[in-house]
Amino acid sequence: MAIRDLREAIARLPEQPGVYLYFNSRGETIYVGRARALRDRVRSYLGAYGNSPKTDALLDEAARLEVIVTDSVVEALALENNLIKARSPRYNILLRDDKNYPYLQLTTAEDFPRVLVARQVARDGNVYAGPFMPATFARKTMSLTHRLFGIRSCNEVITGHRDRPCLEYDIKRCAAPCVADVCSPDQYAESVAQTRLFLEGRTEEVLAGLRRQMQEASDGERYERAAQCRDAMRTVETLRDRQQKMATSRLGDRDAFGVRLGPDGGVIQVFQMRRGRVVERVELVADDVRAATESEPDLVQAAVQQFYATHDVPPEVHVPVEVEDRDEVERWLSLRAGRRVKLHVPRRGDARGLLELASRNAGLAYDSRYAEDARVHAGALEELRRVLDLPAAPHRVECFDISTVQGRETVGSLVVCEDGRMQRGEYRKFRVRGLDASGVRARRKSRTGSRGRHGDAPVRARETRAGPDDFAAMEEVVLRRYRRLLDEGGPFPDLVVVDGGKGQLTSACRAFETLGLGNLIAVGIAKRDEELFTRGASDPIRLPKTSPALHLIQRARDEAHRFAVTYHRRARRMRDFESELDLIPGIGPRRRRALLERFGSLANVRRASREELLPVVGARLADVVLEHFTRLPMKT
Repeated sequence: MAIRDLREAIARLPEQPGVYLYFNSRGETIYVGRARALRDRVRSYLGAYGNSPKTDALLDEAARLEVIVTDSVVEALALENNLIKARSPRYNILLRDDKNYPYLQLTTAEDFPRVLVARQVARDGNVYAGPFMPATFARKTMSLTHRLFGIRSCNEVITGHRDRPCLEYDIKRCAAPCVADVCSPDQYAESVAQTRLFLEGRTEEVLAGLRRQMQEASDGERYERAAQCRDAMRTVETLRDRQQKMATSRLGDRDAFGVRLGPDGGVIQVFQMRRGRVVERVELVADDVRAATESEPDLVQAAVQQFYATHDVPPEVHVPVEVEDRDEVERWLSLRAGRRVKLHVPRRGDARGLLELASRNAGLAYDSRYAEDARVHAGALEELRRVLDLPAAPHRVECFDISTVQGRETVGSLVVCEDGRMQRGEYRKFRVRGLDASGVRARRKSRTGSRGRHGDAPVRARETRAGPDDFAAMEEVVLRRYRRLLDEGGPFPDLVVVDGGKGQLTSACRAFETLGLGNLIAVGIAKRDEELFTRGASDPIRLPKTSPALHLIQRARDEAHRFAVTYHRRARRMRDFESELDLIPGIGPRRRRALLERFGSLANVRRASREELLPVVGARLADVVLEHFTRLPMKT
């Protein structure tokens, strides 16, 4: 055993507090620990063989030992934490922030900031809020910043010299900083400041600012602006009242650490309570199987050290078990906070309830993360990130397909895949109508020359194109999809997949540019060779047939194709089912359905007498129906 070779070095160690480091034969740091008395702590390893698989592996691999003496255990605690972060020793517990739940990023590093959904926090000068649980809450909150404060959603370069604002300004979802006469930089900066307060949960300050703006607008007789401020105040007050449902005034400021330790690793959920309300939930994960051999107190202590190395320390920290060197950990936390901090294991009351809530969430997160299919999906998403050179794993993937036969009854489909799982509730289907060059739906009159019951109807694809045009259909479907998402504030995908090659991909990207969403990432998959096409790359990407990433994209593509074909068949049946009833003025979907249900077929409606029609459509429409069929020749 390698540790026995270090007996002499261990015997010469000082009996002072400090940090010890084990190195392997290649000079790599494999373990960092702290001790109240270095000689006694390190000497205990000589008889530790057989205690756990992790300890056995460490002792077999250790080839060299170094120590760093400190003045106190508190200093040793801080130094240990810094060395673990800097060197990432393989036998220490290494925790990382969970990336399953999104953050909101206020891009204050830009001249005219936006609010975006981000999967990870970076030290880039921007403001981050979250994580949000569930993920849909992040997108709803982002949409609120557009409606309440007019934060822009486009990714254009803002100079203030644009001639007129876009549609987002017209529907009151953007303050239009692109037009300096409409919104000056100072006005937009005030909106950004209000948004930052809102994202940080400082609702009282937001309300005070909105109340002041409403009064100023009212005094200046700008009543429309005053009404907008009033509506914004009501929305913020409603959100504040909802948040207070998860509040306990007696608890004040504190954090609760819930832990689930299992054979595959460990999950820690940190519930952060401020002013008696739970304002954030942070998840830390130890994916390394070696973490499972640690005791729960060791995992909790590692979590406390690493978490508060980058987060503010509240007056109280609640943990599920007692940790080693509790007094020293409290002193270290107190030094970081600049005030006394208490590390406490609650046994009853509201504090225990909060701790149990965090523990239940940690258990659910563990079961979800380490399920077998979750591992497969995570591997596929990580491979996609690497192959496509994405900034993060594409947790949300949206896939489009077009279905048509000789340009007739062209339809599109959209399917959504989140974390490798198809989200059937978010599937969408589109009947392609045709767009003119400006992206506005063309219009037509009915075949009888009448405007019909609902006015002009959209032009069908077969009436606006000489033949099948999958490219134009793809552009229209993608344009309609993300124009709707802009109105709703998301959710926007991490990756867009289109069924087809370069042509379909180019059409989708053209729709992105039209909407100011050029930052969306798209890829096309060609059926013949199953090649992936990316924007700006001349050569396709060929993945092995066994690639999990390729299987995930194929599954999304096949599901989109199935959904499109199903809808296309239905559209053809509806077309065949369409009859002269659709051309009769005054007969809409409801009365058409009533006639067909009463008489069973178009032929029977044609043969019906006025007396038979009266109970279904009334006297006036009965005469219109009879007159219509009288003018038409009988079909055989």
